Amino acid sequence: MELLKEMAPFPIEKLYVIGGGSKNRLLNQFTANTIGIPVVAGPSEATAIGNCMVQAKAAGLVSDRWEIRRIIAASFKPEVYLPEKADRNW
Repeated sequence: MELLKEMAPFPIEKLYVIGGGSKNRLLNQFTANTIGIPVVAGPSEATAIGNCMVQAKAAGLVSDRWEIRRIIAASFKPEVYLPEKADRNW
C-alpha cells in the first residue's frame, strides 16, 4: 500500500474492491484494518455491469464515462469497512 501511495499522483484515501471478492466481509474488514483506510466494497458483478454500460455507450444511451459512473453509483450501494483498532490484550 505504501508503494502505491508513493506512485499515485493523488492521495489514496480509500480502497475500492469490486467483483466477487467484494462479498467477502471478513477479508474486506481485515484489509481495512491492515491498510488503515476505508475499504469500499461492491458492486460484486462489476464485469457484467461494465459490459452493459459500454454497450449503452455504444448505443448512444449514455454520453461519457462520467455519466456511466453516476449511473452505477446511483444504482449500487457499496459496503464501507472502516479500520478498527486491534485489541492487543489477548
